[in-house]
Amino acid sequence: MNHDLSKLSAIYDRYPRKPQSLIAVLQDIQKEYNFLPCEALKQTAEELNVPLSKVFSVSTFYNAFSLVPKGEKVIRICVGTTCHIRGAKQIQEQLEDELKIKAGQTTEDLQFSLEVVACVGACAMAPVVAVNERYHGNVTVGSCKKLLKKGKKG
Repeated sequence: MNHDLSKLSAIYDRYPRKPQSLIAVLQDIQKEYNFLPCEALKQTAEELNVPLSKVFSVSTFYNAFSLVPKGEKVIRICVGTTCHIRGAKQIQEQLEDELKIKAGQTTEDLQFSLEVVACVGACAMAPVVAVNERYHGNVTVGSCKKLLKKGKKG
């Protein structure tokens, strides 16, 4: 799959072309494309003079990076102890039913990705669902449709 890599040069120009810039460059690529295209990783290895194996190693080590396309909206369901006790599993099942995907997958239209996370650190609002960087507390199975509707609107 080929991607428009024309934006990469602007990303590289923000940093010294040294191996120490690798993580910052990968973060910017992830933000720009919603994942790390393989072609971009190859080009990054060349630009920063880093072995391609190292670029892939870093890309797969950190959970913040993805080698597969993510949805425009990433929904993260907290399944930490407090959220679990307050119904996170049922919320997960409802969102999976609504989106017709399982946790760890992305909708075909690349609008939504669904993830489960160990803890978001907002136990007082449990159960918590984050849509991109926006946190929603006291989520119920019944409020999942409204949450998705908001997500579709932006």
